[in-house]
Amino acid sequence: MTWTAPSIDRSDEPALGTERESLQGWLDYHRQTLLLKCAGLTHEQLAQRSAEPSELSLIGIVRHMADVERWWFRTNLRGEDLQGFFGPDDNLEGDFADLDSLPAEEVFAVFERECLDADAAAYGIELEQTFRSRGRGTELDLRWLYLHMIEEYARHNGHADILRERIDGVTGD
Repeated sequence: MTWTAPSIDRSDEPALGTERESLQGWLDYHRQTLLLKCAGLTHEQLAQRSAEPSELSLIGIVRHMADVERWWFRTNLRGEDLQGFFGPDDNLEGDFADLDSLPAEEVFAVFERECLDADAAAYGIELEQTFRSRGRGTELDLRWLYLHMIEEYARHNGHADILRERIDGVTGD
């Protein structure tokens, strides 16, 4: 039997809550939106590229976001010395290349685990808590990190909309 990306029950975006609850809620909403864009597709469908010369694919975006979760929450915020999953850290396009190096089912498991680990890394830290960004060389706070992650997902979810429509015509939010 061919594996397909699982269905997802996406929570509504938060309308009320504390600042922290709202930031976490919007991040979770965008995480779930990416998975929703992939639901029901096979590895081969998830690996379909957008259009030359772009290397974008749905599975590439999921791989990229697993690395982004790891990079920002664990490597930067918590200071863990970790490498990316899908290529050397100095290869910014590695997440989008060699899409058959890991089956989609495993990619989705890595993504899920990194989202849980990211949440655990931020747990108990105040939004004002600062950390030194390894890539930027500046001080940032956890609030900035949440907003950056929401922006990163929103941008890639827009890409995912176009990719999904190209694959099988499915559209929606």
